[in-house]
Parts: sequence; structure tokens; C-alpha cells
Amino acid sequence: MTTDDRAPCTAAEALARLKDGNARFVGGRGRFHTLQADVLADLARGQQPYATILGCSDSRVPPELVFDAGFGDLFVIRVAGNVLGSAIAGTLQYAKAHLHTPLFVVLGHGGCGAVKAAIGSKFHGAEHRSRIATLLESIVPALDGLDPGLPPEQLLDAAVEANVRLTLRRLLESPEATARGMQAGVELVGAVYDLDTRRVRFLA
Repeated sequence: MTTDDRAPCTAAEALARLKDGNARFVGGRGRFHTLQADVLADLARGQQPYATILGCSDSRVPPELVFDAGFGDLFVIRVAGNVLGSAIAGTLQYAKAHLHTPLFVVLGHGGCGAVKAAIGSKFHGAEHRSRIATLLESIVPALDGLDPGLPPEQLLDAAVEANVRLTLRRLLESPEATARGMQAGVELVGAVYDLDTRRVRFLA
């Protein structure tokens, strides 16, 4: 599959497209249409997504629909809790080195089950199966400094945002970023999707 060696747009343009797409989605004006055969044939020859999204595996948060994006628009990586691991880091590095996407988004969401499980593990001594426990080890450090006495919904909201910020920080501090210039010409942003309003809030 061929790729161009240039970014498809600037990071600011990519972020504006994501925001516009989410606004269409919220307003019920999404562009969900059947693609023509010639469009699919063109995409078969190569891809040039304008943004890379690291999101949660939750079935209620498909980035392509949330941002009203079409085939070939987004390079999407999904893992429970939108955590950063070695395979995820390698996929992100591929997006930077070969697809040249100018914008990387870590997308969390309200009501995240993985983050809720991490809260249970850290604050309530909940136990989980081994592989789930390993996953939660990537989330638990994000909960440091949070007040366990908060109402459960507020605590979960704060933990979801903290987890997004932790993944962003880990990405920025990773060897792939520091040694290979991940940040050069690239913008990294965090965001949280609200299941009730369907809006994506981009973090400052």
C-alpha cells in the first residue's frame, strides 16, 4: 500500500475537521452514505489519514462515527482504557513515520469500564483476572492525587480525564517520541467523549 511522504494537512486543520465532524454528529447531520466504487478503488491504492486516534475499545465510541469521518480519514487504534503499550507505541510510530498524520488524539470517554475497574482496584481492593489486572496497571497511576471521597460519578469523570493525560504524557516521554522526533511537526491532544451529549471535549 502506497503512502505520500507529506502530511495531508496541518495539525490545526486536522483538529478543526474533527471538531466540525463531531458537531455534525451531535446535530444529527452526519454524512453516513454509501461510498462509490471508484472511491473505494482509490483507497485500495493507498491511505492518507489526516489524524491518528488512540481510543478505547468501548463499542459505544467508534471514532469514525463520533467524528463523522469517512473511509481513509482516520488511522484508529483501539484498546481498553486507551492505554499505551509497546504494540500501541509501535503503531503510533508507524502512523508518524509512514502515514505522516499531523494530529494524534488520545480519546477517552465517560463511563469507561476500564477506568472504573482501576478505581475499584486502587481504592476498594477489587481483584481482577490476571490479564485484566495487567491492563489496569497502566491506568492506576493516573488515579494518584484524586480524592476517593468524591461522589462515584465525579470520581470516574476525573479519573477518565486523568487517564487521558497520563497516556499523553507517556507518549511524549516515550523513546519513540524523544529519540525519533515524534513531536516534530505533530500535535498531540487529549479528548473525552460524553456518552450522553455525544460531544467531544478537547483538553487544554
